[in-house]
Amino acid sequence: MYEKYWGLNELPFENVPDPRFMYHSAQHEEALMRLLYATKAQKGAAMLSGEIGCGKTTVSRAFVQELSSDEYEVGLIVNPTLEPLDFLKEILFQLGIEKMADTKPELLHILNDALLQNLVKKKKTIIIVDDAQAIEDDVTFEELRLLLNFQLNDQFLLTLILIGQPELKNRVAKIPQLDSRISIRYHLRPLDAKEVAQYILFRLKVAGMQKNFFTREAIDKIHEYTGGVPRRINNICDLSLLVGFSKKVELIDSKMIQQLIDDSK
Repeated sequence: MYEKYWGLNELPFENVPDPRFMYHSAQHEEALMRLLYATKAQKGAAMLSGEIGCGKTTVSRAFVQELSSDEYEVGLIVNPTLEPLDFLKEILFQLGIEKMADTKPELLHILNDALLQNLVKKKKTIIIVDDAQAIEDDVTFEELRLLLNFQLNDQFLLTLILIGQPELKNRVAKIPQLDSRISIRYHLRPLDAKEVAQYILFRLKVAGMQKNFFTREAIDKIHEYTGGVPRRINNICDLSLLVGFSKKVELIDSKMIQQLIDDSK
């Protein structure tokens, strides 16, 4: 709606996990590197946690984009609030396995066969569980732990990656058998003031910005208000561009940001 007015090719602050808009801060790079290491070195299990809106899902999508379909078979679970048996069925479905069954032993046999077939094809199998803190039943966590029993003497047959909000760490810590199997973990935190400025400019450039129209003071106010949480940054920046367009201003300044903050109270 406002793209042409600001000289943009697309909306810069959408809250969708588009890897093109992933701002590579030091910590986001570290998170991505650890996930890739866990996968390529077949470490068994990894966990990425972080506050709401800090970019976990975007990192996971960038991670998947780094994996060649010739070398990896990826199953992405985005709705983990399932009964244990249905969870196993969802894993098979997301891995592209058409054969199904109605009992746990049969499902595990099907999965084991698929893992061995991938091994023969020299493909690594990855299972990613997003929003894993939403898993309601500890039995499901136990099923995930048991998946790590699919291994040979010298390697795991799959890599399990859990992604979720901070409470995921507490849930996993209460299951020592699972907690001890997670060899790689990382926690994403909000951006600092310098990173917020870089984040805003980065996303604007990806969207086609030719010149910056956020003042330094406006960015400082955005950092103060959002606490450095990317999702909240996106929301207020998007709204400020819309209001700036409606008022036909040339710059987004701190006065406008403060007005938007006041309006939200």
